[in-house]
Amino acid sequence: MINPLDFVEKRTVLVVDDTPDNLAVLSGILKDQYRVKIAPDGEKALAICHSDTPPDIVLLDIMMPGMDGFEVMRRLRAEPRTREIPVIFVTAMTDAADEQAGLELGAVDYLTKPVKPAVVLTRIKNHLALSERTTMLRELSAKLSRYLPPQVYQMIFKGVQDTSIHAKRKKLTIFFSDIKDFTATTADLEPEDLTYLLNKYFEEMSKIALEYGATIDKFVGDAMLMFFGDPETQGVKEDALRCVRMAIAMQRRMTDLQALWRDKGFEHPLRMRSGINTGFCNVGNFGSALRMDYTVIGGEVNLAARLEQAGDPDGILVSFETYALVREEIDAEERPPIALKGIPGGVRAFAVKGILDGVEAERRFVQKIRPGLRAVLDLDRLSPASRDEAIDDLEDLIGRIRQVG
Repeated sequence: MINPLDFVEKRTVLVVDDTPDNLAVLSGILKDQYRVKIAPDGEKALAICHSDTPPDIVLLDIMMPGMDGFEVMRRLRAEPRTREIPVIFVTAMTDAADEQAGLELGAVDYLTKPVKPAVVLTRIKNHLALSERTTMLRELSAKLSRYLPPQVYQMIFKGVQDTSIHAKRKKLTIFFSDIKDFTATTADLEPEDLTYLLNKYFEEMSKIALEYGATIDKFVGDAMLMFFGDPETQGVKEDALRCVRMAIAMQRRMTDLQALWRDKGFEHPLRMRSGINTGFCNVGNFGSALRMDYTVIGGEVNLAARLEQAGDPDGILVSFETYALVREEIDAEERPPIALKGIPGGVRAFAVKGILDGVEAERRFVQKIRPGLRAVLDLDRLSPASRDEAIDDLEDLIGRIRQVG
């Protein structure tokens, strides 16, 4: 009769001991349930743990010539790729201080010789199960983190932020952006091309947002909502300044993306416009006990959205409240008062100047096209190791052009 367990891949146990008899005893206990690897010293054990097929758990002796078990443990925990491998010390050292030292180094258990087979098997089984659950939770946590702003995710997992329905009133700087004429620009695109454009756009803008410390609230179609001042703040003035600087960095990065998209055959690359406003908002958990968002609401959020809609493509329009906080470091010109839907009276707005000053020298993606020449430079794809080769290639091309003259 076929036993289904015969088709289940056995877990691997590494036994580390300098005494052949001890290796034989432990291998005999484990061989029916596990794949067993042996190492007669610490160096060999580390080599196996750093290999392409590391063990699932390690049984580690302490008293060994050369490198003892404590040092092996230190080195395992010092390396990211091995620090999560569970280690059980199996030793003749019975002193409580030695056991404490081993556990403080990160061992999951401490067994003394002579070992009891049933105890060894039970401890290994339990620690492997615990390791599997820990790995599963870590992977699940990593997946969930992509659905939350990093700041909020960290606060929840540190126990600082609860998940009750509540909000607080704070002075924030709100950033709102979208793509100018998105529907018309993308009407003729295939779904796959549209997906590529949007995901590339969001990916690059998100990198910049996190670099400047923005809380990414949400993506809505082609629009982005972000804010500064919660859950972390550097003060109202600095929050506003970081937000405007982030918006400038985004627009400068858009010039690279637009060149990249043209090179890929997109005739009308996406063009972003941005609106920024500073004011008191309600921020926190909104929704129900079953589904909630950590978001920001209020009239000041609506004003940021209206400013964005009134802005220029490739431009940044800020409210007077934001401009008053950043005018010592950001150059902007006042526009005529804007009549914005839902907001009584004219709204003072300021267009940030010099957004693309010097951008050519910083471009990461550069195209030079003329009759007989088409050159494309993508610094993000050019590795340090290949830069010298690229320089040689360019010098060769320059030499060929000069020879023609």
